[in-house]
Amino acid sequence: MREEDHWIDLPAGRVFARCWRPAATQAAPIILFHDSLGCVELWRDFPAALAQATGRTVIAYDRPGFGRSAARADRLGNDFIAAEAEAVLPELRARLGLERFAALGHSVGGGMAAHAAAAYPTDCSALVTIAAQAFVEDRTLQGIRAAQAQFADAAQRTRLAKYHGDKARWVLEAWIQTWLDPSFAVWTLDAVLPQIRCPVLAIHGADDEYGSPRHAQRIGALAGGPARVIVLPDTRHLPHRERPAQVLERIAEFLAPLA
Repeated sequence: MREEDHWIDLPAGRVFARCWRPAATQAAPIILFHDSLGCVELWRDFPAALAQATGRTVIAYDRPGFGRSAARADRLGNDFIAAEAEAVLPELRARLGLERFAALGHSVGGGMAAHAAAAYPTDCSALVTIAAQAFVEDRTLQGIRAAQAQFADAAQRTRLAKYHGDKARWVLEAWIQTWLDPSFAVWTLDAVLPQIRCPVLAIHGADDEYGSPRHAQRIGALAGGPARVIVLPDTRHLPHRERPAQVLERIAEFLAPLA
């Protein structure tokens, strides 16, 4: 397994990306879209394990404002999930020479991956969502409010700064303020999902504190391509950490017949 780090100058600022490359592969690489507080480092050992399990190159990147990527001072617009696929992904693909790809996203990154699959129906060979939100649910907002109370603890904010540095406050506020804004309550993936043509795998934890299994079920029901929904019992918002072997096995099985 070979790891490569890339610094890519995009209109949105400098972006950090890391690639995990198996010895030899012809299949489309997997692009990872991280969650609301995430970054490359917070995927931990999942990308390397995913590359090993699937035999595919895996690419993770820090969205502008996160991790090692350039800071940003603006507030996220209500279209920020769609904007990732429209503004950042094309530049990232061009700089890394990515033609066909599979999209995998965790939490809000799942929505971004869905937009990527819809935007590039002939280039995206597969979509995997893990604990993705498909609409704004009361459980999601309750989970965010509970996290907001936890981050009142300075130790929690320090932990976040370990991964985001001086950007940690912006990262936290971008998540909480956007999702709790009443104007964001109408957001859904309903219009996007039918535009997806590739096979879809939606994985969700039965006890996810940020969204019920209705999200994965909605993704499966509305996706324009063939879809499979897997709800894991006794699992919360991090299935790839809580049940790594099971999640990796399901993803590898799903991707095996696809180019």
